[in-house]
Amino acid sequence: MSTAPRFQEIATETLSENVFRLIGKEWMLITAGDQQVFNPMTASWGGMGFLWGRPVAFVFVRPQRHTFGLMERGAGFTLSFFGPEHREALNYCGTHSGRDVDKIAATGLTPLFAPTGEVYFAQARLVLVCHKLYAQDLTEASFVQRAIVDEAYAAHDFHRMYVGEVVQVLARAEG
Repeated sequence: MSTAPRFQEIATETLSENVFRLIGKEWMLITAGDQQVFNPMTASWGGMGFLWGRPVAFVFVRPQRHTFGLMERGAGFTLSFFGPEHREALNYCGTHSGRDVDKIAATGLTPLFAPTGEVYFAQARLVLVCHKLYAQDLTEASFVQRAIVDEAYAAHDFHRMYVGEVVQVLARAEG
């Protein structure tokens, strides 16, 4: 008999993870949508901090991504972080479009739903539930280091940055 995973809510200020490793090396799933339609997208760009008197996370999504439309329509999103045993699922979610495949069926991830409706995954070890505060398109003219445009935006498909207030942090409970 399988039991549902248990998560415990922790205060944002007690989070002790190294965000450079967490986002840049371990990656995350940005998930937008609701119980009817949602999509997880693997990302290794983003950050966390304190802005406007609130704990925040910021993520970047290109307009051609399936997740983009869901981010635009919804009030929130989640960031789910996993252990190394789920790297293959993260690879899959980063190389396949939710427009074309059922990522949940293909990866075996189990969706769970925050009380406010955001989607996260039972296999995650850490989840940040975020409510959108701000969205802004990156623009070519705003780059101080012009080489980044050539390196990351050869097609001029600039990301939209989303800043979300971290309203809940869930950590997988031990045992």
